[in-house]
Amino acid sequence: MHATAAPPPQPFFLDGGAAARFCLYHAPAHAPAGQCAGAWLYLHPFAEEMNKSRRMAALLARALAAQGHAVLQLDLYGCGDSAGDFGDARWETWRDDVLRGLQWLERQCGRRPGLWGLRLGALLALDVAATVDVPALLLWQPITSGAQCLTQFLRLKVASQMLTDGAAGNGTAALRHALAAGEALEIAGYRLDPALAAAIDGCDGTRLPAPACPVHWYEVAADSGRPLSPAAARVTDGWRAAGATVATHVVAGPQFWATQEIEECPALLDATLRHLAAACHAA
Repeated sequence: MHATAAPPPQPFFLDGGAAARFCLYHAPAHAPAGQCAGAWLYLHPFAEEMNKSRRMAALLARALAAQGHAVLQLDLYGCGDSAGDFGDARWETWRDDVLRGLQWLERQCGRRPGLWGLRLGALLALDVAATVDVPALLLWQPITSGAQCLTQFLRLKVASQMLTDGAAGNGTAALRHALAAGEALEIAGYRLDPALAAAIDGCDGTRLPAPACPVHWYEVAADSGRPLSPAAARVTDGWRAAGATVATHVVAGPQFWATQEIEECPALLDATLRHLAAACHAA
């Protein structure tokens, strides 16, 4: 698809007060309502990974808009510039935010949007897609195990304890015990509520039904030519065996969601745009 200049992104708040969610809408270039190449709702990753990934999300959103796609970037409750405190966020609230974003985007462009998720945002997309009809899933470096994601986040607290106290206590097991007892934890500047932690801990992509829509799965590796990670291969192979349509891709680049400085991964952008353009032509 030939790319043309897209209109500048439009920032706005979806609703107001406690329901206000900050959004950035990328209108498709020269596409009348209902005639865009596609529509995508972007679901950002967890905690500080969201900030590290803002540039990559913006780059793809702009490029998709230039190719005729409508894209909505939405800050979930308690995240970014949306209303609420992170410590009050709940998984169900985030699911509701996704539904609101899908409804707004469909009204705006006249087309059912797909879900584009990064890291934990990809797991949220899969969770929503298990009960909501979406036309496609675009997953960047998806987390399929909420329990593993929670453990990795708790390790930041363990590392901080080691730096300040010279000891890690009982590690992540002690932190999980504190959460189970109802104690909120301050981790890397974020207040983690026990209810949100429990919901993430219990969300397992392998237990969700195989997606009913086409799935575009992308992983970033240090070197080109590497195979899909074993965990991802198990999930995607299981989905294919259940009849799902899954395209997997591995590209070389930095783990931009976790690097110290803001990084770009051009190979991920190029591969995503190329494959989505091919999928649109096939459709």
